[in-house]
Amino acid sequence: MNISEKITVRDNLKNLHNDGDNMPQHIGIIMDGNGRWAESRKLPRTLGHRAGVDAIRDIITKASNLGLQYLTLYAFSTENWKRPEAEVSALMKLLIEYLKKEVRELHKNNVRIHTIGDITKFPESVREEISRAKELTSGNNGLCVNIALNYGSRDEIVRAVKKISNKILCKEMDLKDIDEDLISIHLDTGGIPQVDLLIRTSGEYRLSNFLLWQCAYAELWFTDVYWPDFNGEHLVKAIHDFQNRQRRFGGV
Repeated sequence: MNISEKITVRDNLKNLHNDGDNMPQHIGIIMDGNGRWAESRKLPRTLGHRAGVDAIRDIITKASNLGLQYLTLYAFSTENWKRPEAEVSALMKLLIEYLKKEVRELHKNNVRIHTIGDITKFPESVREEISRAKELTSGNNGLCVNIALNYGSRDEIVRAVKKISNKILCKEMDLKDIDEDLISIHLDTGGIPQVDLLIRTSGEYRLSNFLLWQCAYAELWFTDVYWPDFNGEHLVKAIHDFQNRQRRFGGV
């Protein structure tokens, strides 16, 4: 980050409005560019993922300090299984390592860990570590960090439809009961506010099957910065841009 960019970020932080009406409640981040970050440095892709973990730590700290309520991080998609087996295995080990290393500090800082996605397909060792982290932090009421694991929005919607259909078949509800609120409740993010601000790093301009329902009226913010280089100052800039937009939700 050059001097002019640092000055801009400093001014953004100074002008950031921390009032509840103008701060996003829920920020989603597509953490993209770990592999390309590593390749640009002639490093193995796995080192890019490891560097990405450091960025997660910085962003969670900044989000918590800013008083944000919900932060959803796209960590592993339903499509990521297509990657080379060695890379997938390394990602699983890195997830276990991250949770073991970070969860007590997160707990100490009143952060609550939650997951979305179908984690039943993960190895038992990964599921156990996820369960420990969620249980330890379940009573916290600070920033809720949703980690999207084996997550795909279309898969999530299909699973929600199946849940609702099963309840109708069991006569627990009627067809007329189905509305947007009912569908929202049956999604993995049930009970969590819709996404206000969606950030994607690395210069890509796609949602990539991430929170499609929840991002219906999200403000989108894209940056060319690879995820390992994304830090709290970038987050502040994104929020500052968000605060200077007019959200009409179809109105005038």
